[in-house]
Amino acid sequence: MSLDLFIEIVGAIIGLVYLYLEYKANVWLWPVGILMSAFYVVIYITGSFYADAALQVYYIGANAYGLLKWTAFRRGAGGGAVSHSDTEISAMPKRLILPVAAVSLAIWFLIYYVLKTFTDSPVPAGDAFTTALSIVAMWMLSRKYMEQWLLWVVVNIVSVILYFWKGLYPTAILYIVYVVIATLGYFRWRREARKRESRVFETKRDEF
Repeated sequence: MSLDLFIEIVGAIIGLVYLYLEYKANVWLWPVGILMSAFYVVIYITGSFYADAALQVYYIGANAYGLLKWTAFRRGAGGGAVSHSDTEISAMPKRLILPVAAVSLAIWFLIYYVLKTFTDSPVPAGDAFTTALSIVAMWMLSRKYMEQWLLWVVVNIVSVILYFWKGLYPTAILYIVYVVIATLGYFRWRREARKRESRVFETKRDEF
């Protein structure tokens, strides 16, 4: 087994762990995500997916940000660090739909221009598309918007096609699993969001 294939397989295994933690909305998804991104920087550079490689660098920072966003630190009475989640799963506010769509398109075109002009990427449009949506989806994940799963479904389907075409078979198989779990994740998070809305409604009703 070549070193490149070994790294890709390990990265795929870590990716499955990451996806399970994301599905469960477990805060440990963030440190695991940092580790996974480090592996995939190497994998994507080797496969000439430059935008995806750059995206993994972004993911390292985004995972660190997500960890801070999900976990707020404060000092306890004894001086020790106590953590608590400062966000809950919810639907993305409707007022953000158009701005998010506009930003996604702008990022897509910008990355496509860079790849087309300055790199030998074999699939600049597809590479830029998955990269742009992934950037936006990570931002949505940091805020626990349930619609982030829908973006991942699209990203993962396109990625399966690209990775099979490029010969990154373990990664392509991983992304097939991603499609399934992202779909299940959306419905699970939607149920959690509705439970939260019901609790809020009941609280407001009791106040009256």
